[in-house]
Amino acid sequence: MTVLDAHCDAPSQMSRLRNYRLDNPGAQVDFPKMRRGGVDASFFAAYVPAGLQGADATAHALRLLDILDAQMAENQDIAAYARCASGVLRNRRAGRISVLAGIENASALDGSLDRLREFYRRGVRYITLTHSADNDVADSCTGSGRWGGLSPFGRELVPAMNHIGMLVDLAHSADSTMRDVLEISARPVAYTHGCCRALASHRRNISDELIRAIAERGGIVCMSIYPCFLDDEFVKTLEASGLEEQMWVETEFIKDPGDPRKAAAWAEVQRRLAELPRPSVSRVADHIEHAVNVGGIDHVGLGTDYDGIEVTASGLEDISKFPSIFDELGRRGFSRRDIAKIAGENFLRVLKMVRKRA
Repeated sequence: MTVLDAHCDAPSQMSRLRNYRLDNPGAQVDFPKMRRGGVDASFFAAYVPAGLQGADATAHALRLLDILDAQMAENQDIAAYARCASGVLRNRRAGRISVLAGIENASALDGSLDRLREFYRRGVRYITLTHSADNDVADSCTGSGRWGGLSPFGRELVPAMNHIGMLVDLAHSADSTMRDVLEISARPVAYTHGCCRALASHRRNISDELIRAIAERGGIVCMSIYPCFLDDEFVKTLEASGLEEQMWVETEFIKDPGDPRKAAAWAEVQRRLAELPRPSVSRVADHIEHAVNVGGIDHVGLGTDYDGIEVTASGLEDISKFPSIFDELGRRGFSRRDIAKIAGENFLRVLKMVRKRA
């Protein structure tokens, strides 16, 4: 069984001085934890904040990719880049963890298809069209509806991504954006990290209608482990805790990650978040099971959002605990074959389809 996590914000954590070679206390992801969790591959996404536009957004993405390159160069005995599904399997046979590069927020393109091709040459294999605000490509699910879906540039971008074999990621996209993409994309698409709106009403979650539509076109929807996506009750718990008002502590840490006082302050907020009653592995399995019932067993995967979330589902505090998801699915009657599909085979199939047809 090949295990693949479709979304991890590792480059951001690398920029905050985390050494992925080490087993870092309190960290959600590093290479030793991936090894213990049996995780063969992960998309490490270079996250571009919604507040960055134009050349600033491009520069931020390039800086994160440079930081990722540096850590990959220092860990060649442990991990290697994969640029396609076959690369993942080759690395696994060689005993190495596969890292696939992504970009989260197409603002990094600065409205340029040449930039798209440049990122592809750098090894980027998916781009998440939006993040928490509308951009020059499309509307976000948490935006104002600037375009009513894809922008004129977005309508050029999707076919261009199809043409070069770049996977389109619809996480964070507005429903209208998803529908536009599904109408014009000639290739399967992915929703790399989120949960089912039928079970939790968060705006980031995906509707049954769109799960079906993505599946009917050969794509994949990947379930996250973020408590706010998993359960509406946790959203209420978080609001009542007052800890959301402490998120400025993380902002200060990001500005100066080498300051031990700021690092300690952020670690304390995370500790308090972890003490809240949180949805468990069972709730993650609820969303997986619902997505399978709606879209079919061949169209569901896992995209945790590790390293991009401040707190996880209970029992999944770091990536070494990944097998607990598969154990829970097994208890629910999923066959070993079906679990293998969810664990990574479905996503690898989509990668092959996008690359083969390019």
